[in-house]
Amino acid sequence: MSETGKDWDEKKVQAAKWFESLRDQICEEFQSIEGELSSGNKADMAAGKFDRTPWNREDSDEPNESGSILKGGGEISLMRGRVFEKVGVNISTVYGTFSEEFRERIPGAVESKGAFWAGGISLVAHMQSPLVPAIHMNTRMIVTSKGWFGGGTDLTPMIPNHQDTSDFHNALKNCCDQHAPHYYQEHKEWCDRYFYLPHRQEPRGVGGIFYDYLDSSEQGGDWTSDFAYTQDVGKTFLDIYPKLVRRHMNKNWTDEQRETQLIKRGRYVEYNLLYDRGTQFGLKTGGNTEAILMSLPPEVKWP
Repeated sequence: MSETGKDWDEKKVQAAKWFESLRDQICEEFQSIEGELSSGNKADMAAGKFDRTPWNREDSDEPNESGSILKGGGEISLMRGRVFEKVGVNISTVYGTFSEEFRERIPGAVESKGAFWAGGISLVAHMQSPLVPAIHMNTRMIVTSKGWFGGGTDLTPMIPNHQDTSDFHNALKNCCDQHAPHYYQEHKEWCDRYFYLPHRQEPRGVGGIFYDYLDSSEQGGDWTSDFAYTQDVGKTFLDIYPKLVRRHMNKNWTDEQRETQLIKRGRYVEYNLLYDRGTQFGLKTGGNTEAILMSLPPEVKWP
C-alpha cells in the first residue's frame, strides 16, 4: 500500500470509525441476549450491562519500560452477566515509536524509524454455560512505512458440538469466498497453526480464520478491498456467534460440565500468556494492561 501521508490519515480515520461502530453493534447485540435469557442455571440473575472505561496516554513523551513511546488511547467495554460470565470488547487507536529492539520484528518499522499507528477492536467472551462456546475476535490496521490489516476469529467450545463448529466455519467460508477463493483455506490453516499450544500438543479450540500483513496491492488488490474484507470478518462474527449463543443459552448444565469448562479455560490462559502476539504487542508497546489482559477468564481450574 504505497500511499501519501494525507492518504494514510484519511484511511486511519475510516478504519477507526469502523472499529468503533462495530464495537457499538456488538455491545448492543450482546446486551439484548442478556435480556432474552428465559431458563437455565442462571435465569434468576439480573441481566448484565456493559461498563465502559476510557483510557489515554496523550501526556507521555517518555519511553516506557520496553523502550517504546506510546500515545493515543481507547475504551474498554466490559460486561459480567448471566449469559456472558465475562465479555470484553476493546477498541484502541494508538501511535508512537517502537523501541530499537521491537521495530526489527515489525514490517516497515525500521524504515519508519520506529514510527507506527495502530487501530483495532479486540473481543473475548467467556460464557456462563459450558454448552455455549467461548470466542475471540479481533481486527486491526497497522501503519509504519507500510500499512496492512490483520485479525480473525476463532471458537473454543467447552463441550464439543459438531453442528456449532460446522456452522461457524461455513459462515467464515462464505465470508472469505466473497473476497478471494484462496482466503478461507489459507486463513483457516493460519489460524490452526497460530492458535496451537506446543507444550500441550493440542489446538486451543476448533479454529476459525486468522490473517496478518494483509496488503493485497501486489496481487492486484488495494486498501479498499482489504478494508472491505476486514469489515466483513467483523460482520460475519456479529451474525454467526449470537446464533450459537441463543442455540444453547437456555439449556441446563451439570456440575461435571462446569468442571470441564473451567479446566478448558486453563488452556486459554496458557495460550494467551505464553504465545499470543497481540498480548506481546500490547505489553511491548506499553499498552493498557487491563485491556491487554481482559481476555483472561474470571474463573479457571487446572487439574
